[in-house]
Amino acid sequence: MRLTRSTIAVSLLLAFAACSQGGQEATAKASQVAAQPSVHPVSGLPVRELKVKSANGTHAFRVEVAATFEQQEKGLMFRTEMGADEGMIFPNNPPRRAAFWMRNTVIPLDIIFIGTDRRILNIAANAVPYDETPLPSAGVTSGVLELNGGRAAQLGIKAGDKVSW
Repeated sequence: MRLTRSTIAVSLLLAFAACSQGGQEATAKASQVAAQPSVHPVSGLPVRELKVKSANGTHAFRVEVAATFEQQEKGLMFRTEMGADEGMIFPNNPPRRAAFWMRNTVIPLDIIFIGTDRRILNIAANAVPYDETPLPSAGVTSGVLELNGGRAAQLGIKAGDKVSW
């Protein structure tokens, strides 16, 4: 079979069009996947971004959302590790006073109590693993954030800082 220049040119154009179409579809699918909420591989809880605006700048975390009573009751119990910029948020709807303990919690945590104005009320820093002493909020909370023990101090996160999730 003899190929002419025009046959080769048309073939190349068709191949290019097919590749570019697939690229657009792949990009669209990747955007859809990125827009879907992710799920934590250990807990199965939804994961979302949370930001704390402090005097040192804005700090972003990927947090598991413990929304139900059962999820909040379990929290980070039995977990042996957590990434530096990971955590768990316990939304309180309706807002209420909160107190946490460290029953069956293996890793030290910073327990950050967030007021109804989304500002940090107080921090129970470096809560001791397995300790059942209640660690209370300094007021009514709209949520409680748990980070690795010492992380809040490391980043300069303090009472009064603004939290968004």
